[in-house]
Amino acid sequence: MFSAPSASAASSGTTGADPGRGILRPVAVLLVSGLVAAAALVGAGPAAADDTSRQHGGAAAVLDGLKTFDSAVLRIAGEGGAPARTQELPAGLFEMTVDGGGKLKTYCIDLHNPTQDQAKYLETPWAETSLGTNRNAGKIRWILQHSYPQVDDLAALADAAGTGPLTERTAAAGTQVAIWRYSDNADVTASDKQAEKLADWLQRSARQEKEPRTSLTLEPAAVSGRAGEPIGPVTVRTAAGQVSVSPPVDAAASGVRVTDKKGAPVTEASDGDRLYFAVPKDTADGTASLTVQATTSVPVGRAFAGTGRTQTQILAGSSESTVSARATATWAETGAAPAVTARKNCAKGGVDVTAANRGDEPFTFELAGEEHTVAAGGTSTVTVPVAEDQAYDVTVTGPAGFSRTFTGVLDCATSGSVLEQASEEAGGAGNDVGTQSAERSVPATTGSASSGLEGDLAATGGSSATPMLAAVAIGLLVVGGGAVFALRRKKPHTDGE
Repeated sequence: MFSAPSASAASSGTTGADPGRGILRPVAVLLVSGLVAAAALVGAGPAAADDTSRQHGGAAAVLDGLKTFDSAVLRIAGEGGAPARTQELPAGLFEMTVDGGGKLKTYCIDLHNPTQDQAKYLETPWAETSLGTNRNAGKIRWILQHSYPQVDDLAALADAAGTGPLTERTAAAGTQVAIWRYSDNADVTASDKQAEKLADWLQRSARQEKEPRTSLTLEPAAVSGRAGEPIGPVTVRTAAGQVSVSPPVDAAASGVRVTDKKGAPVTEASDGDRLYFAVPKDTADGTASLTVQATTSVPVGRAFAGTGRTQTQILAGSSESTVSARATATWAETGAAPAVTARKNCAKGGVDVTAANRGDEPFTFELAGEEHTVAAGGTSTVTVPVAEDQAYDVTVTGPAGFSRTFTGVLDCATSGSVLEQASEEAGGAGNDVGTQSAERSVPATTGSASSGLEGDLAATGGSSATPMLAAVAIGLLVVGGGAVFALRRKKPHTDGE
């Protein structure tokens, strides 16, 4: 099992690397501004940003870079009769530092999308990543469970795969190569012979596995009702044995408590427990949030998506890490009592905005320039279309200044999966990564000739090769304009606008 690495383990050595192998050529790092949204929900009043991925809860982490890796060769098919070309790139394990404590090890499942230095990542359901529409997603999880670092006895792994001696670097490279063949449909081979044998064995042996359960989430992330009545339930879903429950920050002043169904105060909970907000009768209309937190190992195979434009990762190992989730309650004395949530819908290519109304009057809200009405006691879901790889900013507005805003980036497909679909539609085999895609999103690497493979996919500067990298970037990368949904309610003329 994986434990938090020591300082020496985190550094890249040269163990297992053949001195005669070619030095990895540096290519440009694509820098795209990330959207890091606040996670606060506010009642009647100004709009508040809320990252939809944050609503799921779980682990949040910052990318530390590529730490244990060797080289691989990507074959890029020629177009219009042109010969295929190859590109050398690093393949192996990334590390992340978890907010609140803990370390994660991950592999890339988004080959053509470069990383960002210190990118922010959130634990994310498969359905909201390229894994949701990848029929081989379960095989990727099998690979993770049966290879390095979950199998840290390299002699036993080499014996099972029939590879010959493996090092941490070659084991990580072989595992990453096998994953890329399923995540990106990439024609990629490991440079090291033993690593390539491992990749072939893992690819042949892989079987379908189910998506692992979330480390921690609350369902739903928003509820509503009347003061004086239990508001909920909010169900705890967790892989941890037990979680701590924190009441609203102003609980002492407001009197809002977190209870079970019988009204007893709750400070700890387990998987499947139902929590309620107890709001004193005659409390003024408003909102309150509860937070749950635990320290646990995040299940292997959980996806991690960036809050901005950066390559999606999949978990290969976890130390004991801090995970958390939050849910918000809204109450009103009379009229509508809305609870609004949002989540990415990769199958439909957009963001699902769901409004539940637990009041005694219909709730009418504006979204994407159209009005929608939810009957008292009803629920309605509206899908807002968003282009692949684009940022979105979706706002729901309603009576009495009601406003909820959800932001993020829709990243539901890899370049490989897009090309595979296009190839299938054209009757082709769909086994190669196209030149156009590779030029649009080059795998990001940095380093210098003296460091060989000791580069870092997430590094963004500091190398003596920086001027050359800038020139290569200009020649290779074409960055499309980001279409952003600005779906905000117009203010009254009395605002003077």
